[in-house]
Formats: sequence, structure tokens, C-alpha cells
Amino acid sequence: MKKTNLKVLKETRYYLAALAAFTTWGFFSLVLRPLRSYASIDILFYRVFSCAVLMLLIVLLFMRKQLKQNYDLFTALSKERKKNIVLINISGSIFLCINWFSFIYVMNHISVKATSLAYLVCPVLTALLAFFTLKEKLSRLQWISLALSISGCILLSYEDLTNMFFSMIIGLSYACYLVSQRRNTGFDKFIVLTLHIVFSSLILLPFYPSFAGPLPVAGDFYFYIEIIAVVYTIMPLFLNLYALKGINSSTVGMLLNINPMIAFVLAIVVYHEDMSALQISAYSIIFTSVIIFNARQIFGVNKKKISIA
Repeated sequence: MKKTNLKVLKETRYYLAALAAFTTWGFFSLVLRPLRSYASIDILFYRVFSCAVLMLLIVLLFMRKQLKQNYDLFTALSKERKKNIVLINISGSIFLCINWFSFIYVMNHISVKATSLAYLVCPVLTALLAFFTLKEKLSRLQWISLALSISGCILLSYEDLTNMFFSMIIGLSYACYLVSQRRNTGFDKFIVLTLHIVFSSLILLPFYPSFAGPLPVAGDFYFYIEIIAVVYTIMPLFLNLYALKGINSSTVGMLLNINPMIAFVLAIVVYHEDMSALQISAYSIIFTSVIIFNARQIFGVNKKKISIA
């Protein structure tokens, strides 16, 4: 009994990390929408470059010991494992680039609702990808939860297929990131995240001369970019990777629904976007699916009784 309680207590840390990350992202529109007059690609460039510089400085100035330990760990791996780690980190960087650009573009040029829908689709995609690629087991209640979530997403797509198309791009790219990083174990999470951001900046750097607009001169642009870099990129991504240490990617994916729930409220209250009764019903169904998926952690439901394994 004591071991069970200790395990639940340890898991709670990872749940809280995931909740903190996704709650923060739910309010992302508050700092992103003021930049809607700027091109999406410019926001992406400066966001990624700023994050890369900040994180490299932190690692080189304050984490040299951890950096050496992680380097020694990497060099001690087998050739095959080294190859896998490199591929996991490069692919993670590519998925992040796709996710960030598509999110910024849709948020500022399509609608807040579309980005909200993206992170409702993402948990379903994450759970399914984790089931088929990582062989993560799901209980009967969790399968019921996924079915509810899918039905809610279908209802939302019924009114606007364009939104669903863009949402699938955003959702699938982040689902692939979550699932790929589940296997990226053994290394310091902040250093891993730094690698992802630096790789992302290297991917984007060749495109900067041709696709970047004129150098922004307004001070508020850089003010919002730094908030986005620190509060809405580095902190939540670190918490996200930390959560993946202790809970599986399908669970982290379902907790991601907290993000669009907040965005949904902001779309109505702050941005005054129209919401139909059908959309409100769909969001309610998906919110219920999140509660059901995490019933064991929230209500102490006995996993053994509901396992389908």
C-alpha cells in the first residue's frame, strides 16, 4: 500500500508539470495576437533564434558539468544507439518547426478556434501513435475516452473542414514530437531541449535571408518575442519533456486538452469569435473525455480492474 501511494505521489509531479505546461500554452494567444501585423515566418525566426541564444548561454555558463556528463554518456553508447538518438533529436526539431510555424500562421491568419481544435485533435493522434509505435497499453476507460474525443472532433469539423485541415497539421506535428521524445531517455532534459531549439534554428537559418521581412524596429515586437521565448516556449517545453519522464505519451497527450479548453474560453470572452451550440457541445464532450482518460489519477480508479491487456 505504501509503495502504491509513493508511486502515485511521484506520478503526481509529472502530472503537475504537464498541467503547468499546457495551462501556460492555453494563454498563448494573449501575447501572439498583438503580433498579428507581422508575418508568421518572421515571428517564428525571432522566436527560435532568441530561444537558441538564451538556452545556449544558460547551458554554457551554468550547466557545463551536466553538458560534459551528457556528452560522456552519449559517447559510451553503441553506434546503433547513437544513430537513433541523433535521429530522434533531429526529427524532434523538425516536428517543432512545423508545429510552431503552422500554429503561428493559423492563430494570426485563420482563427483562434482553429488552433484550439488542433490541440483537441492532437491528444487523439498522440494516443493512437503511442499505441501503435510505442505499444503503450490503454484501459477500457481510456479507449472510451478516445472514442468520445474523436466524436467531439468530428462534430467540430462538421461546421468547418478548412479549420480541421489546418488543425490536423498542427496536431499531427506535435503528436509526432511527443511520441518521438518518449524514447529520448537518459539525458538532461534542459540540454535535450537546447539541442532541439539549436537544431531548429540551424534548419531555419538558411531561409532567413530570402524569407525574412525588414528588421522590426518597434520595441513591443521584441518585448513580446522575449515573453514568447521564455514563458511560452522554454518553460512549457521543458515541463513537457520532464512530464514524459514519468507518465506515458498518451496520457501527456490527453492532458494537452487543457490548452484548447482555455483557448476556447479566450476565443469567446476575449476575441468574441462566434460559437455555435454544436461547438459548445463538442468541447463539452472532449472535456469529459479528458476526465475519463485520467480517472485513475483523479479519482483513484483501480487500473487492474479496467485493464484490457
